[in-house]
Amino acid sequence: MLENFSFQELKKQVESNKTTKLYTYVIGGILILVLGIFAYRQFIWKPNNEKSKDAFWVGLNYAAKDSTDLAIEELVPVVKKYDGKVGGENAQFILARQYMAKGEFKKALDELEGVEVSDTYLSSMALGLQADCHSEMKDYEKAQKLYLEASGTNENELTTPMYLFKAGLCAEKTKDFGKAAECYTKIRDDYPGFGNQKAIEKYVARASNKTTK
Repeated sequence: MLENFSFQELKKQVESNKTTKLYTYVIGGILILVLGIFAYRQFIWKPNNEKSKDAFWVGLNYAAKDSTDLAIEELVPVVKKYDGKVGGENAQFILARQYMAKGEFKKALDELEGVEVSDTYLSSMALGLQADCHSEMKDYEKAQKLYLEASGTNENELTTPMYLFKAGLCAEKTKDFGKAAECYTKIRDDYPGFGNQKAIEKYVARASNKTTK
């Protein structure tokens, strides 16, 4: 029986079976899509990503010299051209900082909300800077929420206690002294180095006293 089962007969069975035919098209489509994505990343995305890593340095140099307007002028086209690439995301982060330096906190927020970086500190700082913007605009509840989120993102000895401290200050602004005391106590217990620099016991006592009144 098997030796008489020709390719033409198999083809007829496949074509007559609509479900099998549909699966064949779907699998073929997925395969083409996967190959297309691979080719795009290998031959287009990767070379552009490498180029992007050098594209923001001129803007960064202007920023380092406090030439804010020149930095913005240089960074805006880099962000547009290399959006989603490593250099583009770094440029967007720096651009946001320049808007903050000019007091343009809404513009800074627009940039920061689109930043995606893998670096431990930068990913925390992108959230922390959003919180800074909200704090500057006196939206302390939103700022506190973002500071707490930043403090828990890639926990480390640098950014975690810094943002816990800022979250505590914002909590005091909104009269949430229990949350403030909690933030300060965590710094005292888990990050004594930072706590000693800030004389954290003073803040713990201040917030704790107000919770008992």
